Amino acid sequence: QVQLVESGGGLVQSGGSLRLSCVASGSISSIYAMGWYRQAPGKEREMVALAAPDGRANYGDFVKGRFTVSRDNAKNTVFLQMNSLKPEDTAVYYCNAIVEVGYDPYPYWGQGTQVTVSS
Repeated sequence: QVQLVESGGGLVQSGGSLRLSCVASGSISSIYAMGWYRQAPGKEREMVALAAPDGRANYGDFVKGRFTVSRDNAKNTVFLQMNSLKPEDTAVYYCNAIVEVGYDPYPYWGQGTQVTVSS
């Protein structure tokens, strides 16, 4: 069993910042990609940022330099620093990790953390 636990969501004014954290625990051999998706009401889930074990990152087009994803591999943790937040960033943010369990990779999701940006 693998669990992902997010923290750091909340309410912030437009232009503000938030930092999300996600810790993976359980029967983990190693973690491949680890990062964040989000889902706003009535919209599909979309990729926000994903980080490889070596720190290389991919971002959704809407990020445009405002967010930074980082990892602490020793602690199986991924962070998302979000700056210059906009009301359209309001969504539930989900942690995602591709975890090697035994010899196979499996995707795991956190329970989600709400981010609300007021105008």
